[in-house]
Amino acid sequence: MSDPTVSRCADADEVADRVAQVVATAIDAARAVRGEAHVALSGGSTVARVYDRLNALVPEWSDVHLWYGDERIVPLDDEESTHRLATEHLDAPGATWHPVAVDRGVGGAAQAYSEELDGAVLDVALNGMGPDGHTASLFPGLPQVQQEGVCLPVHDSPKPPAERVTLTLSKFNEAHRILLVVTGADKAPMLARVIAGPDPEVPASLLDRGSLEIVADEAALDG
Repeated sequence: MSDPTVSRCADADEVADRVAQVVATAIDAARAVRGEAHVALSGGSTVARVYDRLNALVPEWSDVHLWYGDERIVPLDDEESTHRLATEHLDAPGATWHPVAVDRGVGGAAQAYSEELDGAVLDVALNGMGPDGHTASLFPGLPQVQQEGVCLPVHDSPKPPAERVTLTLSKFNEAHRILLVVTGADKAPMLARVIAGPDPEVPASLLDRGSLEIVADEAALDG
């Protein structure tokens, strides 16, 4: 079993700098090799800083497809929407955005997204982690952690809103690169478990370790 790469950063700003550089490099490499790039976006305050930095690093986004690792079943202009956060912070001129069809309801949205994303391999997946070890909307103890496929409905998220869609671990683990962005001392105990090895009770630890780079601040690494 290979170990993930762990990039230690002083604080959340340095984390955002590192993640933005990795995403920009992955986009450039994918476009050079395959003529297009596929990126899975996520939410959160640190990731919003990543998007702010990407605007300067990637001035032109043609042939870049922007997907979502998960999304809340709320209107796309709702404050809880990951799509709203991404579009407010990331300009991405020329990009092809792939918002979730939230108007179809949780089951219909998951099915539609599965069909849309099926066949595309992510060049880089941008993931966060909660203090409970969840990543995307794959929460400890929920059956979705073990399920296959591309995109799944979540009806009973322990973190509101309850209805969400999420990519599966198997879809994330196809990605050429996976970034796990972790900041804050409250996440230190769970991050230590992620680094220690795969643990069925810690969904973030089940991301493919050969493709995984953990980018964390000192507070998250040291507690």
